[in-house]
Amino acid sequence: MTFSRSRSVSFFILALFAVLINPAISSRASSLIKLPNSDETPDESPSESQVIAHCAAWRLAVETDNAGKWKVVPRGCVVYVKNYYSSGQFDADYDVLVVYITNYAKTIKLAGNGKDAWVFDIDETLLSNFPYYKAHGYGSEPYDNTQFNRWVVTGKAQAFDASLRLYNVLKELGFTIILLTGRDESQRSITEKNLLYAGYSGWNRLLLRGHEDQGKAATQYKSEQRAKVLKEGYTIHGSTGDQWSDLQGFALAARSFKVPNPLYYIA
Repeated sequence: MTFSRSRSVSFFILALFAVLINPAISSRASSLIKLPNSDETPDESPSESQVIAHCAAWRLAVETDNAGKWKVVPRGCVVYVKNYYSSGQFDADYDVLVVYITNYAKTIKLAGNGKDAWVFDIDETLLSNFPYYKAHGYGSEPYDNTQFNRWVVTGKAQAFDASLRLYNVLKELGFTIILLTGRDESQRSITEKNLLYAGYSGWNRLLLRGHEDQGKAATQYKSEQRAKVLKEGYTIHGSTGDQWSDLQGFALAARSFKVPNPLYYIA
């Protein structure tokens, strides 16, 4: 038996209408296309493999800056984020990044005048605040500036093994190290002490938010600081940070490298 084209189209429309008005079918469809940050509970409990696949895809979207301005880790991905760090996958990802950065850095012919710069962010790039986030839901809790600053002033943040290794390699190659952080000027002393405690030394300067920088978006603030560095005659060959706002904007480095960070997002 054959259908005419008009009958086929009519059948398709009726079938689509049935899906939209049938609660069971439409509910199932909505659960399949639910956004990662949705607080609604799907009608069906996904399998462990589905959760892992979903959260891995979410993390990829985050790292490639496709997830937009997200506020917290999706509640269904908290365990995934925890395991991402505890399993050693984060360390492996950072290690691979260090190889790429090192290979790139070795291709650069330095002027040798002290003006060949490499810019580093600090938090989640050189220093790990993972103990703080571990105690606050692995990024699933809204950011609390007061509580985070209480952690900062303890000065106990450790270096990432990979970042300390990279930092020392770049120094040995002859790069001038410039640290550019979103921390406030009032935290200069504790930040310097924490960096030294973690094993870092020999940076050229540490740039922090002054009074005039308060309220500026991270991209604007860091771009302005890089512009000042360039105006002084430096060449920024490379930049490393855990946020896209560390690396984007203007007065950019010749090449930028993003460290993985699924714990939080800063615009």
